[in-house]
Amino acid sequence: MGIAKLGYVGLDVTDLDAWTDLLGRTLGVDIVFDKIGTEDVALAALDVYKYRLALYPSAEDRPREVGWIVDSPSELDRITGRLTTAGFSVHEGVEEETELRGATHLRWFTDPVGYRVELAVGAAKARTGPARSVDASPGVIGLGHLVLASPKLDELRELYESVLEFRLTDYRAPGLYFLRCNRTHHSIALARAETTSIHHLEIEHDSIDDVGRAHDRAKRDGVPVSIGLGRHMNDKAISFYIKNPSGFHLEIGCGGIEVDDDWVPHDFGTPDVWGHRHANGNPFAPSAS
Repeated sequence: MGIAKLGYVGLDVTDLDAWTDLLGRTLGVDIVFDKIGTEDVALAALDVYKYRLALYPSAEDRPREVGWIVDSPSELDRITGRLTTAGFSVHEGVEEETELRGATHLRWFTDPVGYRVELAVGAAKARTGPARSVDASPGVIGLGHLVLASPKLDELRELYESVLEFRLTDYRAPGLYFLRCNRTHHSIALARAETTSIHHLEIEHDSIDDVGRAHDRAKRDGVPVSIGLGRHMNDKAISFYIKNPSGFHLEIGCGGIEVDDDWVPHDFGTPDVWGHRHANGNPFAPSAS
């Protein structure tokens, strides 16, 4: 009970055309244009729901909101109480925001690093299945997880584990923690870094063949592959990463494991079974001794 899954992410972006080209041409994702008030927004349809990624034209590239789906109105009230007790101010979403999200209830607060975190009840299905080009089908099937890096790692862990009741799945000492809110290995990972940023969003694909086809299209389209194909040690996902037009990574992956309540958190040590060669330095690499 409580938070059920990662629902959506909103981004302010300076180059909407580059984003829509990346999502549409390279990843085969349908883009729908809408408005919230007088503001334009591009909605990426990753699955059967209204959207998972919202892109707002802006003079600055920055996260706009991270949305979590909550089981029920009563659970929303319970989590609101926990946040208030912990010192967070919780606000009601306005009608236009709630409608755009396809939700029935919407509240939000500001996390320790200044990001807007939303809690939504309900998620409107907008289609029986997203449209995909032949070489992308079935391709993308949803939004998997995000990795948030910040010098305020301790405060973020307190929020997500103690207040929002996420469970620790595993970690790599001294500063990378993988947290879950359902059976999926992780829906968010928290990392220590000198500056705050989203390190990456994971776009979930249906199979290794879909990941491979996306890799071929990225090469064809000249999309920078920032981390090569590989398999992670902890969640066993096979993936590669591309640098998106806002400067952070999109992970293109499939095959992450699920865990149950008997899972024991542990330091998984080696980051990868194979691959995942970084084009530039790995900020989460173990320090040389």
